[in-house]
Amino acid sequence: MAVEKFTSLRDMSAALAAGEYSSVDLTNAHLDDIEQRNTNTNSFITIAREHALNQAQRADEQRAKGDATPLTGIPIAHKDIFCTEGLLTTCGSKMLSNFHAPYNATVVDRLNAAGVVTVGKTNMDEFAMGSSNETSFFGPVANPWDRSLVPGGSSGGSAAAVADGLVACATGTDTGGSIRQPAALCGVTGLKPTYGRISRYGMIAFASSLDQAGPMTRSAEDTGLMLSYMAGFDPRDSTSANREDEWLRAIAHQGIPKLDQPLTIGLPKEYFDNLANAQIIEAAQAELAKNGHKFKEVSLPHTKAAIPTYYVLASAEASTNLSRYDGVRYGHRCENPTSLQDLYERSRNEGFGEEVKRRILTGTYTLSVGYFDAYYIKAQKIRRLIANDFSKAFEEVDLLLAPTCPTPAFSLNEHAKDPIAMYQQDLYTVPTSLAGLPALSVPCGFVNNLPIGMQLIGPAFREDTILCVAAQFQQATDWHKRHPGESA
Repeated sequence: MAVEKFTSLRDMSAALAAGEYSSVDLTNAHLDDIEQRNTNTNSFITIAREHALNQAQRADEQRAKGDATPLTGIPIAHKDIFCTEGLLTTCGSKMLSNFHAPYNATVVDRLNAAGVVTVGKTNMDEFAMGSSNETSFFGPVANPWDRSLVPGGSSGGSAAAVADGLVACATGTDTGGSIRQPAALCGVTGLKPTYGRISRYGMIAFASSLDQAGPMTRSAEDTGLMLSYMAGFDPRDSTSANREDEWLRAIAHQGIPKLDQPLTIGLPKEYFDNLANAQIIEAAQAELAKNGHKFKEVSLPHTKAAIPTYYVLASAEASTNLSRYDGVRYGHRCENPTSLQDLYERSRNEGFGEEVKRRILTGTYTLSVGYFDAYYIKAQKIRRLIANDFSKAFEEVDLLLAPTCPTPAFSLNEHAKDPIAMYQQDLYTVPTSLAGLPALSVPCGFVNNLPIGMQLIGPAFREDTILCVAAQFQQATDWHKRHPGESA
């Protein structure tokens, strides 16, 4: 069966409902394409043909009973950080290269209940630590726009798979920009929801106070559709938000609504200082202005402190979260240990890559006696100041418009030996993560045939606002419809 690539979730759902093809047909077509072309980008760690076809058969049965959702029967890929019963969950690490989770993450369960078909698990930076998808034990992911370039990270496999037409949607996680940055570099739409909007249960932890799951698709419309099924309170996650938003339930069947009136959009001046390719963001701003939106310069004065603050806090939490990988309970175990100490040391040394070790050591140092107050406590105080900056800005504006990344996609190995240069790739995404706010990266132009993304940032739990503005922008532009192999 010939399935048109780059079809939206809504159109795919309509075709399934009309009987143009079955979910089994659709799933086989996706699997064949993935198996033939995955070597181009190395987007997938696991291709789950048998698992997917079983789900597709059940989806067709569910649809035949008239009990379908808009996602029933649609192929999806999960970032390999979500526990999936019956499939490998590696987190891109040798440490978990043979780990089969005995249960599903809540995100997986929710999407399974909606009838999706999991075709595989996507590649990622090891334990979500990276901005280029080069730290994976399973090899780097290539950007489908130019295979000599990185796709961004840590959700680079998901972004590349969607951009390359292997799937129409994928899950990702965002701790400091790991959905938005690869979405921008690969020319797709990626949402980091408000912290607590989506359950973290069964999502392997990097930095627990920052980690958040989110959808990666081609359009804001499809992102909203996925969000409506991924979100919701989960008593198994102590940080899960117990709230019901009418718009979130309605979006599944009614789509993203139109805005009632123009908004006031803030432009953080710190994000535009010496910005390369500023003309791309200015053109997007001009397009939004055609709909009557007003723009106002605002200040987020503690922006420059965000990167060091983030790496102190995230590394400290990583040090604690990754202490469980000791070679005893699960994960990699060294051969022939001579003592318990030797077991611990060699298992962890062999199981973790260099970037993960760097962050564990950094985090352990900042949590140690004599340095805890000077580093960790001070970083928490600065985090509060950063959050206050956003709160003050939202007293004046409805949302913020900013670049997603400092530059387009960069070359493989360009920053591999310079951690500081790599960390600077998250300059515009980390502040939002520290504040726990929702942010959406949307394709808004090209430089040298490489996609550029803009970031829409909203107040807490106002994903509806940024999705509405993004959908409005995408109705007037076609940047999100461009794909690799097509002239930009």
